[in-house]
Amino acid sequence: MSIIKDKNIVVTGGSRGLGLGLVEALAAQGARVTVVARDAGALEAVRARLGVATVAADVTDEAAAHRILAEVRPDILVLNAGTPPRMGRLDQLSWADFSAAWETDVKAGLYWLQAALRLPLAPGARVLVGSSGAARNGSPLSGGYAGAKRMLWFMAKYANGISEQQKLGIRFQAIVPMQMIGGTGVGDAGAAAYARAMGVAPGEFLARFGTPMPPRAFGDKVVSMLEDPACAKGFAFGFGGDSGITVLEEAAA
Repeated sequence: MSIIKDKNIVVTGGSRGLGLGLVEALAAQGARVTVVARDAGALEAVRARLGVATVAADVTDEAAAHRILAEVRPDILVLNAGTPPRMGRLDQLSWADFSAAWETDVKAGLYWLQAALRLPLAPGARVLVGSSGAARNGSPLSGGYAGAKRMLWFMAKYANGISEQQKLGIRFQAIVPMQMIGGTGVGDAGAAAYARAMGVAPGEFLARFGTPMPPRAFGDKVVSMLEDPACAKGFAFGFGGDSGITVLEEAAA
């Protein structure tokens, strides 16, 4: 039996892309999933198809983060929501373009991490913070995106330190897709920009990553990580189409 069966799980940005792939994988294992996103129409389609609960909210709304966690009291919280980066060379981007991921991904991450710590979630709860392979290697055509994803990685680590200091028993972990993934807002925006710069088709560019990892495959890998006792106390985990789960960073001793 799946250990996530009947667990209360909140997924932000779960109405499309990687988040939807994860929601599909979680629902298939019998988890009680609540999807948080802005698009009411997309949420209704997910609810009708998968039977999950939905909440229409802006993830950068601080009050909404506190309200939703207080109402649902999830055993697992997945912070997946983010905005596609505004693509361009460093010398071409305005500050608004460069900072878009900070204004959405990082701001939302701050509010939801704070809500999880201040409520707090129950001892034993896990919070998965979505990062990116760009956080390790950079991404020269996506402005502040790589830095924003690295900041989320740092923030998950900071949250672990607070949980330990306050004896909250909440584990924060970073989940890191290690390749661009087609069929997602972030992946399609990145693939189009890099392919254009190289003079190739987006599909040809994505093929350079090896075996594709569509959203549902990513979701299945995250479910495997949640169900693997060996991953319960690790910190940062990488996922790729050609690999299983890679430990990128161990938890602090």
